[in-house]
Amino acid sequence: MFIIDKLAYSSKLRYKNPAVKAAFAVGSLLICVGARSFVISGIILMIMGGLTVLSGRISVLRYIGLLMIPFSFLALSTLAIVFNLSEQPLNLFNIPVGSVYLVVSQNSLLEGVLLVVVALASVSCLYFLTLSTTMIDLLALLQRLRCPKLMVELMMLIYRYIFVLLDMASAISTSQKCRLGNRDFMTELRSVGQLLAVLLIRSLKKSSLLYDAMESRCYDGDIRVLNEYRPAEMRDAAGVAGYLAVMLILAVVL
Repeated sequence: MFIIDKLAYSSKLRYKNPAVKAAFAVGSLLICVGARSFVISGIILMIMGGLTVLSGRISVLRYIGLLMIPFSFLALSTLAIVFNLSEQPLNLFNIPVGSVYLVVSQNSLLEGVLLVVVALASVSCLYFLTLSTTMIDLLALLQRLRCPKLMVELMMLIYRYIFVLLDMASAISTSQKCRLGNRDFMTELRSVGQLLAVLLIRSLKKSSLLYDAMESRCYDGDIRVLNEYRPAEMRDAAGVAGYLAVMLILAVVL
């Protein structure tokens, strides 16, 4: 099971209504992206992080570790925005490269930092939802929101078979290592190719067996699973509505 799933199942916010949590996270995300403000993004980042860590009872170090994953990609991609080539030296930072300068202007630096802050705040909204809501609850919520049935069922099957394929790949990889299948680069490259080929064949067989099993259980085009419905508490719904209203006003005013 992925670490995110483990954290979602162990979160203290797991038993809150999924629709309220989704409205809270998605509403905050839209306000954050729409406002593109240091203040709004900073507030949302602190609120989402605080709720995820304090209310969800998730380790601070683990949460920071999860945030570092998108941060590393953001930092690298922002370099292309911060650094530019210019024929004239600018006011903040200049490195001569032949006949031109590698420059960093104040505007490009602010734009790069703003992009990182807004993106991290947006990621924190999604982390709040995924670290407090199990995938089964999210799929049930999508069904209640009248999302296309085919899309929801495909998501359900893909989610289920990610773990099956990972277990299968882990078993094959362990077997290859026991037979010195990774003693040098070329051998390891050949082993990876064989692993992927075997994985494809076995996944096709698994899908055929799954369909046979569904047919034997009177499959009629609908996958029915038991869902535990948790009604929304008035206090939570009112709190989320008030929070989103305040953040929207702040986004307009600032």
